[in-house]
Amino acid sequence: MYVADLVTKTVVLEALEGEPPLVVIPGVLQFRVIFNSGAAFSIGTGMTFIFTLIAAGVVAAIIRTARKLVSMPWAITLGLLLGGALGNLTDRLLRYPSGFGRPTQLQGHVVDFVEVLPGNFPVIDYFPVFNVADSAIVCGGILAVILAWRGYQIDGTREGKSGRAA
Repeated sequence: MYVADLVTKTVVLEALEGEPPLVVIPGVLQFRVIFNSGAAFSIGTGMTFIFTLIAAGVVAAIIRTARKLVSMPWAITLGLLLGGALGNLTDRLLRYPSGFGRPTQLQGHVVDFVEVLPGNFPVIDYFPVFNVADSAIVCGGILAVILAWRGYQIDGTREGKSGRAA
């Protein structure tokens, strides 16, 4: 997921930065480059430094947890979470206004470009613009909840209804 995120961001920036949105399916899907200093839904704009530290902590926790990993479903889940976190962390470390030799560190803006139902999203005015890393994080998070709910452990065991490993 990490490589897919880097490649898609590079291609989109080359093709669409400074250009009008590329409409793929009118009213349903378009690609539009934005630079997000916040988190999902642009929450916490201006707290980029904190999101960078959180992402670094998530990466470290996943790497540490992976040492005990035996379960294939958990390997996929943690792989999605790690790839997504690394993708957005790379942006926060290297993209403007951060980067080597710049006075502002750990505050880069994440490149987002996938826009679903532009201007047509029910309930809220818009659905957030996102990227491949965001998708990986959401899918990994959903899988983690399902695996935990079903009792699957990272060591390959499964909690039974009696509370013992099955």
